[in-house]
Amino acid sequence: MRRVAVIVGLCALLFPLAAWANGIDLTNEYGTVIITTAGVVTTGSHLMSFDGIPVPRGRAMGSVSFSTGAFTGASIWTGGTFSSTNSSFIVTGIGNLGQPKGVIFSGAFVGPITWTVVSHTKWDYVFKLSGEIRGQIWTGRVVTGTTTQTIYAYKNQWSIDHDGGIHLGNSHLVVPEPGTLGLLGMGLIVVAGTMRRKFFGS
Repeated sequence: MRRVAVIVGLCALLFPLAAWANGIDLTNEYGTVIITTAGVVTTGSHLMSFDGIPVPRGRAMGSVSFSTGAFTGASIWTGGTFSSTNSSFIVTGIGNLGQPKGVIFSGAFVGPITWTVVSHTKWDYVFKLSGEIRGQIWTGRVVTGTTTQTIYAYKNQWSIDHDGGIHLGNSHLVVPEPGTLGLLGMGLIVVAGTMRRKFFGS
């Protein structure tokens, strides 16, 4: 019986890996980004792909909007972190190309949000904003994920309106995979049954 318990225990350890084996990839472009020490706020970024479905040229699948908490660092122009307090991350689909219609993901950042300088000239800056996100997808499941947003800003223009834009955003949502869980569950039952017959039969 100890061997049965050990085998079942080892299989149970595999549940988290199987449960989170699948994922959804999203990309977004364009839109306006307001960048201040109070936080980053985006509007109008186009959802450009959903789970391998690309958008036809000149169209959008929906929108991506997000906001962060306050900046902590010496200067926005040298990098630092934004807080996740009172942050948000929302993906909305219009249902025209096979993606869900309505809210695809509604959540927020979790933990510090990294803000790094990728490149710059005297006035043209490119930044990378990246962090972990957590929230609910359209099926009702609570999922986790990551996002990386490449953002540009012109320093002379920023001093007037704090505007920037999004070159490209990549997000990955880790979603439970029910099929894998079902197969693993059946495997556990078969293993337990086989071991039980072996030991009790003898």
